[in-house]
Amino acid sequence: MHFNWLAFAVPLFLFFMGLEYLVAKWQKKNYFHFNNSVANLNVGIAERLLDSFTVGIFYFVYKYLHEHYALFEIPANAWGWIGLLIATDFVWYWYHRLAHEINVFWAVHVVHHQSEDFNYTVSARITVFQAAVRTGFWAILPVIGFPAEMITTILLVHGLYPFFIHTRTIGKLGWLEYILVTPSHHRVHHASNPQYLDKNYGDMFIIWDKLFGTFAEENEEPVYGLTKPLDSHSFLWQHFHGLLEVLVAAGRATGWSAKLAILFGKPDAVDPTIRQELESRFLSASAIERSAAHYKSRRFRGYVAGQLAATLVILFTLLLFDQYVPTYLQFLTALFILLTLINCGALLEQRQWVLYLEIGRVGVLWLAIYGLLGDPILIILGYIGALSLWAYFSLLQKRYFQLVYGLGLRSVDKNL
Repeated sequence: MHFNWLAFAVPLFLFFMGLEYLVAKWQKKNYFHFNNSVANLNVGIAERLLDSFTVGIFYFVYKYLHEHYALFEIPANAWGWIGLLIATDFVWYWYHRLAHEINVFWAVHVVHHQSEDFNYTVSARITVFQAAVRTGFWAILPVIGFPAEMITTILLVHGLYPFFIHTRTIGKLGWLEYILVTPSHHRVHHASNPQYLDKNYGDMFIIWDKLFGTFAEENEEPVYGLTKPLDSHSFLWQHFHGLLEVLVAAGRATGWSAKLAILFGKPDAVDPTIRQELESRFLSASAIERSAAHYKSRRFRGYVAGQLAATLVILFTLLLFDQYVPTYLQFLTALFILLTLINCGALLEQRQWVLYLEIGRVGVLWLAIYGLLGDPILIILGYIGALSLWAYFSLLQKRYFQLVYGLGLRSVDKNL
């Protein structure tokens, strides 16, 4: 039996997140908040899941470009690997810088900067949209002459390093501060302090920032998150609010030149009141207040943490045995995971439609079981289950919120 050993990256990263949590507690620092950590991990799970379907496409792009357009043939020797590492980091610097300076790129990269915490869970905040954009930048590497095999290997190594710089538990690192991107440098990058904005874009080497004038040293305590906090833990809103804001701004602009100026202009070209309009349309005004009032409940935290833990186990199993899982089951598993992630975000915001997601997840489970067993009796059982949904229109919804959120029946009626 052949395993996908890359699946073990999931428990490895979780181990370091747990270790950082213990170190922070030992230092008596409150670097982790439950809602933020769950939201961060939700984004990371989605990226890891969808990346398992897209990584082959990215490899094909590199291979095709190298076979048809390579300017040189760079061998896989020591100098070739060193050159590729430096080239990869250089391209990353410019991708990262442009992702902060061009709206269409910032709209997908903004997800990485939404958290008001700064710890290892924040490193998981990478979307599949961002991965696709980065691939467009890294596509220059096979054209230069680096083989696809070398590129995918170096991207794994290069992708490991930034995980360890998303922490507040490590101070400055002496002479390494002059060469590498350290946790201190990256804390500056994630800060919303005016003097820290748009600084320290490097991923592994800090020399690019010093060379191109975008370096700032950490002098005062950073304040993390966006300059205008998102105030939402919704999985969907975190992913799409930036794209919606840019599209609305471009739609309101008069003439193609003005629309293009919005799409490829700087983020401050987008009217900030657009987000307020979109929030009033798509978000519940009292969601954050309700969440703050109830997320400390052990019952609520246990339910959300249980869903998150189960999702991580399912993801790890899917990645580990991906060669043996039928396509239809991969699709249903991916759908179940995505529904669960959306569900966790809805739970954090106490949304009234969360029960529909629970019903949808059960429906996906039924389809998966039926696909695996092929037993006609499951159709009958599914029919019986569908009939039982009448309970939703009586006490089921109220009992569900009472059990999960710890609310009394009157409070449930009020919050719905």
